[in-house]
Amino acid sequence: MLREPHQILQDVFGYPEFRGNQEAVIHHVMQGRDALVLMPTGGGKSLCYQIPALAMDGLTVVISPLIALMQNQVETLNELGITAAAYNSGTTPEHRAQIHQDLKEKRLKLLYLAPERFSAPGFIEFLKTLHINLFAIDEAHCISQWGHDFRPEYLKLNKLHDLFPHIPRLALTATADQQTEKDIIDRLNLGYGTVFRASFDRPNIQYRITAKQNGVRQLVDFIQSEHPNDSGIIYCMSRKKTESIAEKLKEKGFDALPYHAGLSPELREKHQQAFIKSEKVIMVATIAFGMGIDKPDVRFVAHLDLPKNLEAYYQETGRAGRDGLPATAWLAFGTQDIFKVRNLMNLNQPQDQLQAERHKFNALLSYCEALDCRRIHLLSYFGEQSEACGNCDNCLSPPETEDTTEAAQQALSVIYRTGQLFGVTHLIEVLLGNETDKIKEFDHDKLAVFGVGKDKSRQQWQALFRQLVSKDFVAQDTDGYGGLSLNENCRSLLRGEEKFFSRKQPYLKQSGGKDRKQVQFKSDADQSLFENLRALRGRLAKAADIPPYIIFHDKTLLELVFQRPQNLQQLSRIPGIGKNKQEKYGEVFLELLTNEG
Repeated sequence: MLREPHQILQDVFGYPEFRGNQEAVIHHVMQGRDALVLMPTGGGKSLCYQIPALAMDGLTVVISPLIALMQNQVETLNELGITAAAYNSGTTPEHRAQIHQDLKEKRLKLLYLAPERFSAPGFIEFLKTLHINLFAIDEAHCISQWGHDFRPEYLKLNKLHDLFPHIPRLALTATADQQTEKDIIDRLNLGYGTVFRASFDRPNIQYRITAKQNGVRQLVDFIQSEHPNDSGIIYCMSRKKTESIAEKLKEKGFDALPYHAGLSPELREKHQQAFIKSEKVIMVATIAFGMGIDKPDVRFVAHLDLPKNLEAYYQETGRAGRDGLPATAWLAFGTQDIFKVRNLMNLNQPQDQLQAERHKFNALLSYCEALDCRRIHLLSYFGEQSEACGNCDNCLSPPETEDTTEAAQQALSVIYRTGQLFGVTHLIEVLLGNETDKIKEFDHDKLAVFGVGKDKSRQQWQALFRQLVSKDFVAQDTDGYGGLSLNENCRSLLRGEEKFFSRKQPYLKQSGGKDRKQVQFKSDADQSLFENLRALRGRLAKAADIPPYIIFHDKTLLELVFQRPQNLQQLSRIPGIGKNKQEKYGEVFLELLTNEG
């Protein structure tokens, strides 16, 4: 049994060095101490418990919220020659019996469990019979009611401290603001542990926001122009919309599949496996999809509806580019999207929870409407300072701003003078001075504000109303008619006590695509070799019925292209190729490299 973490990292996982504070976390838990690890998606959290599991005697128990996450990690570990198993509601009685036997005979190094297992009769007693060296609690933000993905069953994990007082607990998450972090520590009783914080920055992701005009058309244009042959995830709020968008993408020639809780478990599993095992499938999903899916080659994440907060947005966009290669986070939103989320928040919420959610949603809107670097806003939310990134839409195409205080006052005035009863479309018609039947019916052509906004386009007024809503100056009635009304905090703007700035030209076109960082090949021959290596990997994966990335990540294939190893010794120096993979796949990849050398 290997005992030295560096040796395990190199021989088993094929990496020469630890990243960030991985090594510090590993040594900390191997000394029997508790910890909370805050590390971005793709930052290597799993190695923080997988390497101690191999370095120490006994069993590491990993608590995970999703079956898909467990299956994914177990497949990856088994491919590396590591004995691991998943125990959840999808485990057959025969497989459960085999797992019990393997545990009794100490054949497993890692056991993945759903949190519900801890309530099963006799299960805790069974765990107490095993030689457990570590509890790893993955997606630890699920324990917080302030987090974006609260799971009540995670609350049961507070018992671990009392039931197994001498076994270290390692809580890990990629998303936690200060309140969520405090909640994790308190609920899991990690007060005497250490908090390890890595940077939340994902420099390979280009963040882009666009004003929604025709969301589907804009989405199709984005994919066709930038990611025509890539795997991606598209998030929508409703089940119906996921199916509609998937169908429209299919009509455009894309391999797109829907995913939501209304589909049968069998169909969800089928679609998920198709996504994981393909390099081109696009998943159109509700937020129920994606947590813990360790698919490294997702090249884009798109949002056609707003998330509830920046934590959810960060986690969802973080599913792009886990391999560190260039990826895009694209979001289109409009005024109605803001109203949808705010109206949902108002349903059956305790007041303190409602206030917290409103605050978090307003932070998301501030990020969306930002006129400077988006990464600065995003990282600031998680308590991290940053300089302008040079790789978001605002950095690549800095927006020109103008003082639109007078126009904002006109917009607020038209809401008030029409009785705070009408929606955006009608209000804009009044401002533009269009004599529609509805305007004549209510004598709105007689108002002083009729036609005062002719100097601006319909799109400019739409953008301005959206910003007024984003800044919470304006609310929408929930009586089914969608009329806008004024909030108390608009008074200072109406009085001229504060200024209102907007983009000079609301951005309607895609921005940043031509400037998106891409992998640079030195020659056409290099690119051809990369595609041939991907094809070989795909054939091997299909034969083994595993995802291609479990064999090698794209990043490993790129290193094969750039370094062109000619023998097993040279191959062993390529990051991501440990001894087990070298033995299984080394010769066949070397043959291709030699033939094309």
